[in-house]
Amino acid sequence: MEREARHGTVTRPESRAQLHLADWQAAGLEAGKFFPATESGLTDPYAPDDVPNFEPPQDGRIASAGKDFAAKLDEPDAQQDWRKHPVSAGKALDITWHYHAEHKTRRWNYFLTKSGWDPGARLTRSQFDLEPIATYQNSGQPYWNAEDLLPENPTVHSITLPGDRHGYHVLLSVWEVADTGNAFYQVIDLNIS
Repeated sequence: MEREARHGTVTRPESRAQLHLADWQAAGLEAGKFFPATESGLTDPYAPDDVPNFEPPQDGRIASAGKDFAAKLDEPDAQQDWRKHPVSAGKALDITWHYHAEHKTRRWNYFLTKSGWDPGARLTRSQFDLEPIATYQNSGQPYWNAEDLLPENPTVHSITLPGDRHGYHVLLSVWEVADTGNAFYQVIDLNIS
């Protein structure tokens, strides 16, 4: 079934969704914002007038954002042998987001799996550092009067990978929207040398 693409996706390096789903599916991995939070109804400490969050994805369903149509994205590497992008520890990695629908954006957070994480298990919060390795935040407030919250299309962020990570890791990219309770979730499989 062909559907119109919506919202947004990471296109470079290609996210797991971009590689394995139809465009409309890859751009629709939407769940509650404020990862690694697990509950809904939270307000943004930086922008308390933003819409409170909906429920973030459950552990084991992070890569799919809890969407049944994307459930295969949650399978561990042992079952899927995910394509891993070669990158270098301590070096910059450019992440490109493309959008199919405009959303006033509060921030993008980038989380990396910990040293010693288990690639044979589904992704859980305990496998990621709880603090993002990079955050890009828009400052305009309140969101309903802040036209500068609309991101450029595409949006490119340059993040520096930690120097102490090597081998297979997963980067979780989360695009948080100011005027809804949701965020968009994308995972990128990396081979860090």
